[in-house]
Amino acid sequence: MTRIDFYQIENDESSALFACRLIEKVYRLGHEIYVHMNDETSAASIDDLLWTFREDRFIPHACIETGEEAPILIGHNTEPTDHHDVLVNLSGAIPDFFSRFERVAEVVPFDENSREAARRNYKFYKDRGYPLQYHSMS
Repeated sequence: MTRIDFYQIENDESSALFACRLIEKVYRLGHEIYVHMNDETSAASIDDLLWTFREDRFIPHACIETGEEAPILIGHNTEPTDHHDVLVNLSGAIPDFFSRFERVAEVVPFDENSREAARRNYKFYKDRGYPLQYHSMS
């Protein structure tokens, strides 16, 4: 069964920057990652940030729409076919295909409006019996 981890940001760090740090850590642990965004603009934004947020390291990634192969894929309206390891969900909504991943990482931003969406997601997973983990990130 898919394990769900909620990472609640407890400071003013942007959720995109935190997500990049999380993606880097998960990648360095040897996992393949699919980053799910809510639209093309946010997918392009996280793509750009992954290129620039660390000057001293390279994180191999690609947007799924390009058809390129990479251990980290970013998408918003395409279900990944080859990645089943870790889903980093930054869309605010639960994608229909989440359960085929071993793990799902839900990033909970600092602002209250975004936290309400995370609460709905938490309830959805809990009501269906998924194992939940909570991490306070300060």
